[in-house]
Amino acid sequence: MKSKRILASGFVAILAAGVGIFAGRGLLNASGVDVAQAAQPQPQGAVAQLWAAPVTNADGKPQSLALLKGHPVVINFWASWCGPCVEEMPSLAQLHREYAKKGIEFVGLGVDSDKNVKAFLQKVPVDYPVYVIGFGGADLARAFGNNAGGLPFTVVIDAKGNVRSTKLGQIQPKELKQTLDAL
Repeated sequence: MKSKRILASGFVAILAAGVGIFAGRGLLNASGVDVAQAAQPQPQGAVAQLWAAPVTNADGKPQSLALLKGHPVVINFWASWCGPCVEEMPSLAQLHREYAKKGIEFVGLGVDSDKNVKAFLQKVPVDYPVYVIGFGGADLARAFGNNAGGLPFTVVIDAKGNVRSTKLGQIQPKELKQTLDAL
């Protein structure tokens, strides 16, 4: 009987802790900052992280995303093993060709290995720059609000460095065009 009470008490304690975690909205930390709000990704901080992110080309040579500062840019997180990522690449390539004359840059960030990205690009040529960010790209995508960690994940950043849209899953060309036309 005593062990049943201990188990029941333990279950109630675990349940209460779980409810406290999920109901954390409205709780303030010692500085008076809303705990739930403080835990939310800050997209502008993510943009700074993006510009500083270590990336390479498919041959393993370091590249700098900071060169994109001041330009509207579409960042697409993808992987060679991700079917939906591969399926949307022709649409991204078409939009890249269409919007290049408007100064909008497209960049693919491979959340993958150099070897896999290089092999993929030899089979499927893409006409926009594709860099390798490795598996740390998942952390960067989370900073932009991709809490699920899924791919593909697309972020549109305007020339001032403001995040204009994010999309988890395959892009819808019509929706992306509306966002790009508004830049």
